Amino acid sequence: MSAGGGTKAIIAALAANAGIAVAKFAGFLVTGSSSMLAESVHSLADTSNQGLLLLGQKKSQREATRIHPFGYGRERYFYSFVVALMLFTLGSVFALYEGIHKITEPSELESPIVAVVILVVAIGLESYSFYTAIGESKKIKGKVTWWQFIRQSKEPELPVVLLEDAGALVGLVLALLGVGLSTITGDPVWDGIGTAMIGVLLGIIAIILIVEMKSLLIGEGVNDKMLATITDELAAGKVERVIHIRTQYLGPDELLIAAKLALVPGLDTGQVATAIDDAEARVRAKVPVSALIYLEPDLDRSAK
Repeated sequence: MSAGGGTKAIIAALAANAGIAVAKFAGFLVTGSSSMLAESVHSLADTSNQGLLLLGQKKSQREATRIHPFGYGRERYFYSFVVALMLFTLGSVFALYEGIHKITEPSELESPIVAVVILVVAIGLESYSFYTAIGESKKIKGKVTWWQFIRQSKEPELPVVLLEDAGALVGLVLALLGVGLSTITGDPVWDGIGTAMIGVLLGIIAIILIVEMKSLLIGEGVNDKMLATITDELAAGKVERVIHIRTQYLGPDELLIAAKLALVPGLDTGQVATAIDDAEARVRAKVPVSALIYLEPDLDRSAK
């Protein structure tokens, strides 16, 4: 469900951003507004980013190979990390440069009403994309806050689209304010200030995404609640205690579990094998994303 929901949100964002990018760039050519130019580049970057997210989903579905025995699930994390870098370089850095240039060398806007109309339409389209991303995220968010969802989610696409769309909406409002204040006051510096603020906003969002995607790319384990569930399921039947356990997400829907188990004394080889199989089955029933489970029977030396 998460992969399908992520794809739907990505496609909605791709369609919206592609149309918005064309409209904004046309508005820049008419008005000469740096805010419009910054937003054009922002939307172009977002459109490219959606394409990268779709590419990452496609590549992650490849079968495991001898060179990559655990599969390609982390492709989704890699491409989401690239998206964060692009948002920073193409979005934030460009907007800051353009904003500072417009502040130091202001120039009058032409036909500002055109920019206003385009920005209002863009807000409507971006709101649709944001609404779609929120709807798909709610299906897997649970009871956690939106910030916790962004920080804890193992599905990278939805947090990326959510933050991109939220940043785009705020950026559009800032561009609208920049153009509006420049028109009302007759001072084009406001357009540059709005552009610089867009750059700061995109930089903050990009840094948040870079930090989160880097963590997923390196490898994250399950949260405390799921770890307790896995441990409880292992420590049942012929298993006396979980000596130690390690978990890591190989991809959003692929979890690796490795554990050493202390079994009840006196089991023969067949009973040991059955106990291990039963423990694995219990975990898979409770945690379906458990793609690979490696369980090793061992002596509980702490009991001596």
